[in-house]
Formats: sequence, structure tokens, C-alpha cells
Amino acid sequence: MSATIEHDEVLFAREGCAGIITLNRPKALNAVSSGIVRAMRAQLEAWKDDAGVRHVIIKAVPGRAFSAGGDVRQLYDWGKAHDPMALTFYGSEYQLNTCIKHYPKPYIALIDGIVMGGGVGVSVHGSHRVAGSSFLFAMPETGIGLFPDVGGTYFLPRLPGEMGTYLGLTGARIGAADALALGIATHAVPSERLAALESALTKTTDIDTCIANYASPPGEPKLAPMRVAIDRCFSGDSVEDIVARLQGDAQQPFGADTAAIIAAKSPTSLKITLRQLREGAKLDFRECMRLEYRIVNRVLENAEFFEGVRAIIIDKDNTPHWNPARLEDVDAAAIEAYFAPLGDKELDLP
Repeated sequence: MSATIEHDEVLFAREGCAGIITLNRPKALNAVSSGIVRAMRAQLEAWKDDAGVRHVIIKAVPGRAFSAGGDVRQLYDWGKAHDPMALTFYGSEYQLNTCIKHYPKPYIALIDGIVMGGGVGVSVHGSHRVAGSSFLFAMPETGIGLFPDVGGTYFLPRLPGEMGTYLGLTGARIGAADALALGIATHAVPSERLAALESALTKTTDIDTCIANYASPPGEPKLAPMRVAIDRCFSGDSVEDIVARLQGDAQQPFGADTAAIIAAKSPTSLKITLRQLREGAKLDFRECMRLEYRIVNRVLENAEFFEGVRAIIIDKDNTPHWNPARLEDVDAAAIEAYFAPLGDKELDLP
């Protein structure tokens, strides 16, 4: 049996025993929009009770990206206009992330190309994450005055050692080999075999064996030689401590180069992110998502996000004017306020 439902930005199909989601905004690098979030949530709920759908597959139309993030320009416009749609989007997106994390059926992400931000949120929480040859992962939010959300509070601190702290603070990009080594991906399959894998998955319920039949080693992880230095430097109690350890680290030029990368990020975002990840290590998934919703409520009330998006995405001058501009000038009480409970406005989760 085969059936297709079209929503322009995202396509849904029934093929054999699989429900298939296809992200369909290639010109926008498949950025996750409010329409995609709503449609995915409704379809996942429908498939949950459909006995003919044994598992779900998510993929993207062929191109450069699986999904390069959320629709940041739209969020910028809503936020600048004080439109409540900005918070509505984040709440709905976090509810979708939670739905995927706790989905009762296998959820298989076929990830080829760029996967960042919101794209990570609709893939990394699934039971199976298959990285193609052109897989390129990053959580670059500290560079636009944001923080690694969509469940980053939960999955980043659970990566080996301090790798999640490193990825969250720096926004470093990694390929399939590193993603597999860290557990961000569960399998690696060459890009040219992904279509055949998808077809095979529609005909079987033995998912692990099926994927293993198409998988092959993606090469050596590039971060492995830096693992000791990353664990040593990023175990610091503050961002200032981490930067000092990097600058003084014997394994150069890694330390100095990484310190310079961090220096370009929003000091406020860096402070939020480090605390977010440290707290997230002790929370369950739903608690992490509620924490992210508290933070994003305050982010939309402050200027850092709007300045970061202006500099990186709108004007593209790549010279954001952070305020405060130095880590040591970030007020501890201001950071504390980002994490305060929302009272009766706390996020309602499935």
C-alpha cells in the first residue's frame, strides 16, 4: 500500500510498513518552519495509532542539507515585532522534539548533508540516526546570540567526556565518522546506498539487521586526537576557566585556535550554554525541554539574538556587537534570570 499526503514544505507517504516524512524546502536548506512542525506533529500522532505503520522514516529532498536549522529569519521578524508567534513556534517545536524522543515506534532519520539546530531536533532524538557520506553536524547557536536548544540540553551533556560542552560552546562542525564515534549517529551508510536502504526499510520490521546490511565504516574520527585536550579544557567550572585552559594548553595550536573561536561568540550565550549543559546532565528529557523554553522566553526579551541574526544572517557583515562584549562583564544575576521558572506559563509537554 502506498499513499502520499502533500503539505508543500513537508511530504508524508505510506510505503509498505513505513510512514515516510520528507522535508521539502531545498531552497531554504530545509529549514524547519512552523508549518513543518505542525504537520509533523499531527502526522506522527496519526501514525502512532496506525497498526499498518510499524516505523517512521524521516529524510530530506536531495540537496545540500537534511535541515540546516530552524527558520531563523522568520523568528527574527516575529521577535522584532513582538509577535507571540515566536514563542508559539518554540513551544510547538519543543513539543515535537519531545514527541519524537518518546515515540512508541522506531523513528529512523536518514541524514545526509547539513544538519544543524532545528534539523538536529527532528532527527537526533530518534531511535536510529543514519549518517550519509555528506553528513555535517553542528549546533552553532552561540554565534547568533542563542543557545543549543531543540534538546541540546539533554543530548549534548550525555556525549562522551566533555565533547558536548565543546560542540555546544564552539559550534564546531563534525562529519559522519565523529558523529558515529560520539553516538550522535547510530549508523553510517554511504550516500549512494541511502535510497536502497529506504526501500528495504519499507519491507521489513527487522530494522537493525536491515541497516547493518547497508552500513560501512565512515573512516577515522577527526576529533579523536584532540579528545584528551577537550576533556581537560572543557571541564572548567566557568567559560573564563575553559578559555584560560585552552590558552595555556600544551596541545597547540588546538587550544589557541579554539579559544579564538569562542571569543567570537556571544558572551551571554556562552554563559547560558555552559550552565544549561551542566544542569541538563542531571535532568530528564522533559525537564530539559521545559528548561529550554524558560531560556528562550528570556532570549526573545533581550537584544543578543536579534543582533546575532542581523550580523550573521541579515546584513551578513559577520561583526555582531555583543552587549556585554566581554565574558567578565556578563552579570551573574542576569544569567540566573534566564533560568527562572515561568509559573503558569511553563511548557506543556506530551
